[in-house]
Amino acid sequence: MSRAPLIGITLDSEEPGGYSKSPWYALRQNYAAAVAAAGGTPIMLPHEVEEAGRYLDLIDGLVVTGGAFDVDPAMFGATERHATVKLKTRRTQFEYAVTQGAIERDLPLLGICGGQQLMNVVLGGTLIQHIPDEVPNALAHEQKNPPSEPGHTVKFARGTRLADIVGVAEMGVNTSHHQAAKATGRDVVVNAIAPDGVIEGIELKGRRFCIGVQWHPEYFVAEGDRRLLAAFIAASRR
Repeated sequence: MSRAPLIGITLDSEEPGGYSKSPWYALRQNYAAAVAAAGGTPIMLPHEVEEAGRYLDLIDGLVVTGGAFDVDPAMFGATERHATVKLKTRRTQFEYAVTQGAIERDLPLLGICGGQQLMNVVLGGTLIQHIPDEVPNALAHEQKNPPSEPGHTVKFARGTRLADIVGVAEMGVNTSHHQAAKATGRDVVVNAIAPDGVIEGIELKGRRFCIGVQWHPEYFVAEGDRRLLAAFIAASRR
């Protein structure tokens, strides 16, 4: 029996206050639990930018997580920053480096929520800075009901890897974001779209696994979420 693949998961970071009087790392437990349930061995990656390459040498697959912050609009060429944008500069610098490195190495990569947005920027794309201001008749992409329940549906693009993985044409997903991919990056294929036209998933073809989704599959809202994590872990086996 082959060993479980080692899956690096990016941490969130917080300023002093609450848990500690010093800056501290944080991560919801279900990120790690979902990786473990799918057959992987999760390890957490702190924001040591200079160690990004070393981390990539060690791991078999990478999960770039979400969080209550945004990619700096200057990174995708925007000259103005929306008032709602919140930055975590060191986290973004690290996640950019490790995401870029994973793509260059063809290391299996799963971007979740903000991780999907970062993937698009790394690949040369842009972002909607605040959905309510840019998308007419936008859905509530920051749902009020629990994240263990769906907030809206997404439709999958036929012929994409994500559509093949989930095995359905449409699926209910949770939703907790105010930004989204706008112009897609180099060789990026849109694989899932919300009813209001917001991009909900992207992928790179011809890769071992390079998929980003705007929702949080680690909550296992639908069977397709389990299939997505299982496919990621399968691709990460050497």
